[in-house]
Amino acid sequence: MLDVINLECTRGDRPLFRNLSFSLKAGELLHVTGCNGSGKTTLLRTLCGLTRPSAGEIRWNGMPVRDLSDDYHEVLAYVGHSNGIQGELTPAENLRVAAGLAGRNTPSITQALERMALAAYHHFPAKILSQGQKRRLGLARLLVLQKPLWILDEPFSALDVRSTAIMTNLLAEHLASGGMIVITSHQELTIQVTTMLRISLDS
Repeated sequence: MLDVINLECTRGDRPLFRNLSFSLKAGELLHVTGCNGSGKTTLLRTLCGLTRPSAGEIRWNGMPVRDLSDDYHEVLAYVGHSNGIQGELTPAENLRVAAGLAGRNTPSITQALERMALAAYHHFPAKILSQGQKRRLGLARLLVLQKPLWILDEPFSALDVRSTAIMTNLLAEHLASGGMIVITSHQELTIQVTTMLRISLDS
């Protein structure tokens, strides 16, 4: 379980949000909305431990994440605005590097590329891919890393209708298997999920 208690984040001297609290359980999705500059990305980076909050606490299974350190990072996968891929490497090599850095085995790389409709580009350098294909490659890391907590910043950015459907099904399957998702998106989500929580940072 992910618990956020009275979280506050600031940019300079300006508070982005304060007293933000929520709990996320297995199979649940949190949809974070808000206008540009409202603090969505800051919130996600704070949940990942990449940004320090001004106040409040984040807990994983009852333990403060600041005390868990690498043990917490072992359970989460973060995909931000940047796709985090190397253009000179092939899609398969990119996933192999991501798996190696996370200490994961690599037998699922071929399946991940097939699932994200990238198998035809297996041996090409990633720099030739379109923006939508690069986004799918960045998201393919979720399939390879197999972490229970996904934190995703605008994952549908640059995706066409077909790719959006692929990603929507992937999110639904992760939730159905007991995974958890925190996601920012400007569009309405149509994911099949038992519990969808919503937080607007505009309010």
